Amino acid sequence: MPKQAPERDPAQDDPEVGAPKHAAAGLPAVGHSLRMANEQMGARRTVATLLKVNQHGGFDCPGCAWPEPDKPHTAEFCENGAKAVAEEATERRITAEFFAAHPVAELAERSGYWLGQQGRLTQPVLLEEGATHYTPVSWERAFEIVAEELRALDTPDGAAFYTSGRTSNEAAFAYQLFARRLGTNNLPDCSNMCHESSGSALVETLGVGKGSVSLKDLYQADLIIVAGQNPGTNHPRMLSALERAKRAGATIVSVNPLPEAGLERFKNPQQARGLVGHGTKLTDLFLQIRLGGDLALFRALNQLILAADAVDHPFVAEHCHGFEEFAAEAKSTERSAVLAATGLEWSQIEQLAELVMRSEKVIVCWAMGLTQHKHAVPTIREVVNFLLLRGNVGRTGAGVCPVRGHSNVQGDRTMGIFERPSTAFLDALEREFDFAPPRHHGFDAVESIRAMRDGRVKVFFAMGGNFVAATPDTEVTEAAMRRCRLTVHVSTKLNRSHVVTGARALILPTLGRTDRDRTAKGDQFVTVEDSMGIVHSSQGRLRPPAPGLLSETAIVCRLARATLGAGDQVPWEEFAADYDTVRERIARVVPGFTDFNARVRVPGGFALPHGPRDSRTFPTATGKANFTVNPLTAPEVPAGRLLLQTLRSHDQYNTTVYGLDDRYRGITGGRRVVLVNPEDLAELGLAEGAFVDLVSEWHDGSERRAPHFKLVGYPVARGGAAAYYPETNVLIPLDSTADISNTPTSKAVVIRFEPDSGQ
Repeated sequence: MPKQAPERDPAQDDPEVGAPKHAAAGLPAVGHSLRMANEQMGARRTVATLLKVNQHGGFDCPGCAWPEPDKPHTAEFCENGAKAVAEEATERRITAEFFAAHPVAELAERSGYWLGQQGRLTQPVLLEEGATHYTPVSWERAFEIVAEELRALDTPDGAAFYTSGRTSNEAAFAYQLFARRLGTNNLPDCSNMCHESSGSALVETLGVGKGSVSLKDLYQADLIIVAGQNPGTNHPRMLSALERAKRAGATIVSVNPLPEAGLERFKNPQQARGLVGHGTKLTDLFLQIRLGGDLALFRALNQLILAADAVDHPFVAEHCHGFEEFAAEAKSTERSAVLAATGLEWSQIEQLAELVMRSEKVIVCWAMGLTQHKHAVPTIREVVNFLLLRGNVGRTGAGVCPVRGHSNVQGDRTMGIFERPSTAFLDALEREFDFAPPRHHGFDAVESIRAMRDGRVKVFFAMGGNFVAATPDTEVTEAAMRRCRLTVHVSTKLNRSHVVTGARALILPTLGRTDRDRTAKGDQFVTVEDSMGIVHSSQGRLRPPAPGLLSETAIVCRLARATLGAGDQVPWEEFAADYDTVRERIARVVPGFTDFNARVRVPGGFALPHGPRDSRTFPTATGKANFTVNPLTAPEVPAGRLLLQTLRSHDQYNTTVYGLDDRYRGITGGRRVVLVNPEDLAELGLAEGAFVDLVSEWHDGSERRAPHFKLVGYPVARGGAAAYYPETNVLIPLDSTADISNTPTSKAVVIRFEPDSGQ
């Protein structure tokens, strides 16, 4: 039988600290996965559900966007995937009695972990203005309330429509269509807070804001550089691909301020040798770089490649623009500036350069360790310079590999979830649906918070996610949400955003990936796009947690009809009843989706076109791949201060906390820890195990405080520190964002330690 949800919120302020691990997965991962799944689902449901994850004809894991191999393993899921599935397929339920027993003010005092452990939401609930409790409301009345508030706005731009990366292609397409029929491009999404810097850099340099490699490319690479990424916790199935690449002869280089267990050694739980043996040593060279030093590292590599004349001159001449200006900048780089920014020895950089110049096929993988800095876009442009120099774009076994987070975050953007849509997309939408979509840019995530704060956005509608916990500047964000007339969240489970409300608030429960979605037209399936541009189907099989639950697609379509009226020509009812009709429209609007309904029914789905990868054609402003000039920069940290990066615990995916342990880093029973190099602790006169407040310092003289964190001695690069989010989001000002992409600078927070204010 499943274990009941905890009645009390467990203490998290004094975790136990042990030694970090040096290998990932293996039998401990299997045991931990099954234990957590059994607690949520029970034994029979666990087996039946997990064997459908990432299978042809099954459902896509609601966790990360790592692609499936052509022939999925019987157990094609990782530890965190099993946790994500267990959380969604849980037998625990939140009913009207729960909300009657818990006023919103009380729920607001609970941790995100406790809220998430209470179970699946089962019916729409409304918090009326001035009320203390959520109360049940009918679907019809819920849609009327939202429609009334939307129609009462002075301008459609008074609403913001947020999207989580777990929303399906069909729901996302309908959602953006509704917003634009209403008259706004205010479509912020979770990409704004994570990989927006990747998209900005790649569109400018290559013409396509997505990765250019496939799994087969990884298997055929000579050299794979993993920079600013922790696949062992964030994308564990990537370790299987790296293991296969390593056994095929690839060299793997890790560039990270922290050593990560998964990149050290991988014990593949899908293989006998991973369960009982020593596993596979993955990293051949580990460069423990200072936070924010990646631009300097790739600049130095480019300088060494130029000095050795190891350039692919035919590729550069035929396919690239801006080489001379880039080369002049790279050649003038001072070695001392590189060493100061990276914290590395020059011999380490030369060692990597030698590996590069011996390798014909090179891939660079990265994640938020590169994207969440003020100079994130120039950093990724420099990565592209590095790959272009030796022709490592549009070649088998080579290319750019930004590893996305949520399972359909890339697909949502493809479907038009973007505050700055292209003219071509809007033109296609106009032709297909015979209306004039808004052409002015809308608000991204940070701009939406500013607009709510300033009273310009009065209705906030979230399709999934946990906006309050995912965004920076927690106090400002919460105050902004409370200024809204109405906040609405379409969710499967309770989270922090549901207890930080506007004057009125609605929670609309929805079907999850694991749930059977049956309409009058029969069982439906949805589609998603993985991190490598493969579109495939996903179909849940479990009985929904309550009768009458609607899918995200149905919620959008019914809301659209209630808001836009009976005269709106979009066939919303058809869309809600038969998702094939949505896919027919997608096929006529979005490039690459011709014959969508037929092609997605083929096991494994289909790959979207990618000009740089497929034909070395680059849809940029110059018609070629663009070298760029990126002034060398790195964070400046005053004496007596450290540079903090936020990160995930191993028992966590984005803002969803599955448990209170970080097994690979040796943390047990809590989350309020800050990891610091023991030498830095000694220099600062601080003792391991002491409790401190983290105080962030900013160029405008402002400060922010996160109280009561336990100091943990950890092999972090000197001058750096690390702590979990969302607990540390309070330290990051709303206006501290990356140039160009406007992504919050969560990996570059200057902090000092002060005595614990709670003692």
